[in-house]
Amino acid sequence: MLAPKEIFKAYDIRGIVGKTLTPEIVEQIGKAIGSEAAKLQQKAICIGYDGRLSGPELAEALARGILSTGVDVIRLGLVATPMVYFAAHQLKTGCGVMVTGSHNPPDYNGLKMVIAEETLSGESIQRLRTRIEQQDFASGTGQASDYDIADDYINRIASDIKLSRPMRIAVDCGNGVPGAYAGKLYRALGCEVEELFCEVDGHFPNHHPDPSVPENLLDLIAALGKGSSEIGLAFDGDGDRLGVVTKDGKIIYPDRQLLLFAEDVLQREPGATIIYDVKSSRNLAPWIKARGGLPLMWKTGHSLVKAKMKETGSALAGEMSGHVFFKERWFGFDDGLYSGARLLEILSRSADPSALLNALPDSVSTPEQHIHMNEGEPHTLIASLQKTAEFAGATEVITIDGLRVEYPDGFGLMRPSNTTPVIVLRFEADDEAALLRIQDAFRSVILAAAPHVHLPF
Repeated sequence: MLAPKEIFKAYDIRGIVGKTLTPEIVEQIGKAIGSEAAKLQQKAICIGYDGRLSGPELAEALARGILSTGVDVIRLGLVATPMVYFAAHQLKTGCGVMVTGSHNPPDYNGLKMVIAEETLSGESIQRLRTRIEQQDFASGTGQASDYDIADDYINRIASDIKLSRPMRIAVDCGNGVPGAYAGKLYRALGCEVEELFCEVDGHFPNHHPDPSVPENLLDLIAALGKGSSEIGLAFDGDGDRLGVVTKDGKIIYPDRQLLLFAEDVLQREPGATIIYDVKSSRNLAPWIKARGGLPLMWKTGHSLVKAKMKETGSALAGEMSGHVFFKERWFGFDDGLYSGARLLEILSRSADPSALLNALPDSVSTPEQHIHMNEGEPHTLIASLQKTAEFAGATEVITIDGLRVEYPDGFGLMRPSNTTPVIVLRFEADDEAALLRIQDAFRSVILAAAPHVHLPF
């Protein structure tokens, strides 16, 4: 069975379970992954799956495919995505595959892949598709084994993170897989933990595990308002993204979290390169420069950011979606659970963590907004607008990933998502009037090219 072309995304594989992603298709992908690993003389691959209902069956199919190429498989079971990345380091395999649908709806699942310490993206993912089309697979008999990575992972973080005082925190896991580990991890750091929706349930009965959507943080905000917790942490379905809420119910978006992380890292690594994606605040560049760092804007996408970190030797990177990548004191992969621990280490030095977070530079901004379109349309429209769109009064138009249009008093962004058929929008400005003016400019440009679309602003 050939795998559908559309599931091979820019930085992972994602499809609808039972339709574009079946055990038969995943077994073929496993054969392709194993063959690529074998070509690079890799001996074993760690495999994990998140809390989605299809996870165990798809992970078994993946293992069958890999084993048939002569590459060994280490089954990690139900784990967060960063625990697979950690296992690839800890068990010295250099390879890991996570079966996860991340923040997609419950009927989706997918694969995030690392081979020979490279997170697959772009052409590397298309090479897997080519192997399947040509049935170009290695052949052999790999050995399967099981390993429980949880204690290694928690102990490693607990040995690295030192809180200045015990803290009371609330965590909302949205019934995603971080719920199996977050409480234990933060208690190991000396925290008192109030757990919300930490029972792993692939139906996601309470709210969707995506902390980038403000509505998904309402339960956490309510818990902080009623209880004694000082700060709230929220995670996505597979644990590689972090959301943060203050005691007074303010959402601290990831680009503002990155201000705090950058300041902390630059104290130990002066002159370090700090990477942030095109969706992030314009407050980052001057803040990083003022603290002796080198700011670098880059494309959105966890594997694209990791590749850029490797290329530049960056100590820290972050994305507006909540992926944060620490190379200083950690391994350079995106890890929501570890990022939460690093945040608590910084906040524990303050008697009032919420005041510290609320004092970070801020602007008038929108959360991520989406224009829903048919498959393939977002990339086509943005490619066309990159060539033709004009923005009066703009100081710079950045096209590394979509269109980021800079003005003296703000910016607007539109870019095609690489995971779902939407155009992602984000706006930030010095005041409300500037924000509305920039949105008006974008509205005119988008509707002139695609009058049928429904705009979320």
